[in-house]
Amino acid sequence: MNNKPVHSLFFLLLLLIAPANLAAQGTAEDYRRSNQLGRRYRSALEPLRLDYQWHSGGIVLKKESGGDTAYDYIDGRTGELRTVSSLDELNLDGEIGLLEPKAEWDASGGDKIAVDLTFENTFDRPVRLFWCNFDGGLQSYGEVPPQQSLTLSTFDGHQWVVDFQRNDLAGIFVAGRSDCTARLDERSRRIAMEDFGQPSPGQEVRPVREITVRDSNIWFDEENGLRQRLTDDGRPGDSYSPVIHYSPDGRFAICFKETRVDQRRVPMIASSPDDQVQPELQWMNYRKPGDELPQRIPALIDLEQGRRIEIDEDRFADSWSVQFKRWSDGGKLAYVLYNRRGHQELALLAIEAETGQVIDIARESSPTFVDYSQKTMLHWLNDTGQIIWASERDGWNHLYRIDATTGEIVNQITSGGWVVREVELVDEENQVIWFTAMGIHPEQDPYHRHLAKINFDGSGLTVLTEGDGTHRWEFNPDRTLFVDRWSRVDQPEIAELRRSVDGTLVCHLGQADSSKLTESGFQMPVRFAAPGRDGETMIYGLIIKPSNFDPEKTYPVIENIYSGPHDFHVAKRFGLQNSVRRIAELGFIVVQIDGMGTNWRSKAFHDVCWQNIVDGGMPDRIAWMKAAAEEFTWMDLSRVGIYGGSAGGQNAMAAVLHHGDFYKAAAADCGCHDNRMDKIWWNEAWMGAMGPHYEANSNVTHAHKLRGDLFLTVGELDRNVDPASTMQVVDALIKADKDFELVVVPGAGHGIGESSYLFRRRQDFFVRSLMGVEPRRDP
Repeated sequence: MNNKPVHSLFFLLLLLIAPANLAAQGTAEDYRRSNQLGRRYRSALEPLRLDYQWHSGGIVLKKESGGDTAYDYIDGRTGELRTVSSLDELNLDGEIGLLEPKAEWDASGGDKIAVDLTFENTFDRPVRLFWCNFDGGLQSYGEVPPQQSLTLSTFDGHQWVVDFQRNDLAGIFVAGRSDCTARLDERSRRIAMEDFGQPSPGQEVRPVREITVRDSNIWFDEENGLRQRLTDDGRPGDSYSPVIHYSPDGRFAICFKETRVDQRRVPMIASSPDDQVQPELQWMNYRKPGDELPQRIPALIDLEQGRRIEIDEDRFADSWSVQFKRWSDGGKLAYVLYNRRGHQELALLAIEAETGQVIDIARESSPTFVDYSQKTMLHWLNDTGQIIWASERDGWNHLYRIDATTGEIVNQITSGGWVVREVELVDEENQVIWFTAMGIHPEQDPYHRHLAKINFDGSGLTVLTEGDGTHRWEFNPDRTLFVDRWSRVDQPEIAELRRSVDGTLVCHLGQADSSKLTESGFQMPVRFAAPGRDGETMIYGLIIKPSNFDPEKTYPVIENIYSGPHDFHVAKRFGLQNSVRRIAELGFIVVQIDGMGTNWRSKAFHDVCWQNIVDGGMPDRIAWMKAAAEEFTWMDLSRVGIYGGSAGGQNAMAAVLHHGDFYKAAAADCGCHDNRMDKIWWNEAWMGAMGPHYEANSNVTHAHKLRGDLFLTVGELDRNVDPASTMQVVDALIKADKDFELVVVPGAGHGIGESSYLFRRRQDFFVRSLMGVEPRRDP
């Protein structure tokens, strides 16, 4: 569809008269190297593998060489090293491999080190085991009987959830890098149940009278078997939920009246089903921006007097979500987290049990958006009647201590031109918060993760990691020591043993060897930072070169883009980046950049995306590339392409619609080209309530502005982004008489652009468009 003989002739003439440094690339040999690159680099990579166990007061490292095994014991207090051939020779007190309980779980990860994990059940009742898979889902792995143990084979970094029954947890653990034990006791249960809004372990709620939901309404169950109907406004589709939350003293209960609304059903055609000749119609439940949402209104019940207590229901109207969090320890307050639709208002509300009065405990409001999906951090301080709460009210994501009864701010805990990424641990006994910080070392890349701790009153801020890179860590059971593992995209991983009290280095544990990797042709990424559109705010990105890079030549530039506002997207840890390298290997420079509008910088930096997804940080990206080209003369900005998928597909097409003077070619896969067509949560989070700005941001609206070459791909059964979003932009392009390429893949889902066929087609597209030559691939 995009046959341009004049365009090709121009490049042919250019190549005939150009000097050697503009020689054509995209040769058959380039393609062969590109296809073999991943295998070559993976075989040359020697990652750092640490096989260690925590021991009382120190750490034991297992070393294997030539079939022999030895062990190093490092004393955490003195740094003294002892090497023995058997663990028995150490003769040390304490347990090896006892895991620290966690407060929450996530998808399993790790370095694929096989270990044995022993679950030690100290309770007088059985517990159930669940492995958390790579998507974050839980898979059952049987039970451990009371007062018994069970050992399973797993891998380091794999996460396990243990419970007695649904919503009654016994412990959460992450497997270590050697054989380890997960002890299930009252401490592991308390930590696991912290955010579940349930009674404390051992505290059983015995309500004065029990209530149930029947026929959509609330009923009392009397001891004599009689039933008393308490409400009469419930009906199918507008019913009271059967989930009841009793106060700790048993005097009150809270439940929710929930409306039911029909979900939008999106039709899809499977054109080539495996089991029949004729196409098949499929349906997908899929809410889009502006669709009606179910509503939840709390109902407060006085169990002693047998009555419903009136509350101000308007405080919970027009909600995105209404979540019960917990009762106060004395049962006087019921806490509910309310998120108003449009995401400009998030509030922790307390309902007084005696009166039904609704009190603001913590409230976030913004003329743009409240980043509820990433920055809602709420921790209860049971001993003081306070909460730890995250807020961007001073322009950066920081922690505050708030009185959980009055809502008064006790103090701001963290502050400064950096952000709290997540809370690691809240130590109530010592009044210390351990957390992940980003930007806390001003001389480093602001996206690097670092470990820090601070006292509840805001004093004693201590940054515990220092290496110029992004960090991950694992503590010993009493949190006196931790293994700090850090790397950068241009620095393979380093491991260190550090003391938790102040982060001082005990000893160096190891470092990954990248010599074989560089010998195989691997070019380290180039980190680069330059001011963005405002001439002041630094924008960070990286540059990928082909393995046969020659600084005397010039190369077309291709940007791999994804500017979703929920996160930042340029890699910070060391890795192979094989996908982008396969494109660079054909004779391109590939860049990745985080522009304004992405997450985890200042609030002002993030706010650029508000009702402005179409911006995509493009002015910052262009400024960054121009600055890079001034320093690196081998970057040819007369030939710039861009590609991305999903939100990145939306970005890539927008680049050639709004910045066609800079970007000459775009490949867009499965793009959410019109935010009205995409999933509700992601789009309303940054675009807010439905309005004319949705149309103004749409690639469909601006399709007639296309300049340059465009390659569109989509799977016909994409269940993440409605594939009709791509077809509507195609319709607009045709109506505007614009040339483009389109591939619709039968039976394919989201991200089909990364399949081997479309990956190759994308390579070919850029070789033709930016190099002006026909790809010379092997037949």
